[in-house]
Amino acid sequence: MSGHSKWHNIRLRKGKQDAERGARFTKLAREIIIAAKSGGGNPDANLRLRLAVQKAREASMPQDKIKNAIQRGTGEIEGAAIEEMMYEAYAPGGVAMMIYCATDNRNRTVADVRSILNKNNGRLAENGAVSYLFGPPVGLISIPLNGIEEDAVLTAALEAGADDVKATDDGYEVYTSPGDLAAIAEALREAGLEVESSDITRIPTTTVHVEGKEAEQVLRMMELLEEHDDVQQVYANFDMADEAMEAGR
Repeated sequence: MSGHSKWHNIRLRKGKQDAERGARFTKLAREIIIAAKSGGGNPDANLRLRLAVQKAREASMPQDKIKNAIQRGTGEIEGAAIEEMMYEAYAPGGVAMMIYCATDNRNRTVADVRSILNKNNGRLAENGAVSYLFGPPVGLISIPLNGIEEDAVLTAALEAGADDVKATDDGYEVYTSPGDLAAIAEALREAGLEVESSDITRIPTTTVHVEGKEAEQVLRMMELLEEHDDVQQVYANFDMADEAMEAGR
């Protein structure tokens, strides 16, 4: 499992990512707004919106908030304009990062992101400096081990139309095309498998091993970025010992 994917699942298991439900709903609402603005308010005809709404429902976001976000995106309800941006950066040890943001204040966001990076021995990079180190967007479904045999996961995933299945130390990763993510995740649930997380992600094509102080700094930077209201996703190509990652948070 790539470092950033494992880190994401550790935070999910420890409840860190959803500790502040209000902040979580803000991020989900912004993704819905952007999706509806770019592709219309019908989830059946807008894949990005359909995935955003599903993710919001999985997080128990109230239906009225979901509807409100869609209407803000389509212009039916007035609200501050939300725009999306992507920053490329370097973390300690030469780790590459892609930081996706959604904000109503571009200047505030870039200043905050730069501050988090600088205070943790990182820095912003030029456009294109690190993005080539990541593959195209893919759907990634994480299934915890829980005594499940690999053959059972493999059979259910392939029957559902998944592209690949990889066993990890603590579970399984199911890879899909972005357009098939929602349907395959639901098929796996119907097959009796626990879906720990499902999301569109960018998988690094090469990784950088970090340890000691650099590993601590990378995890601290990841945590601060992910907790910022304007940051939607952070992808990084670090690799480190499981013990270091577990100790990180």
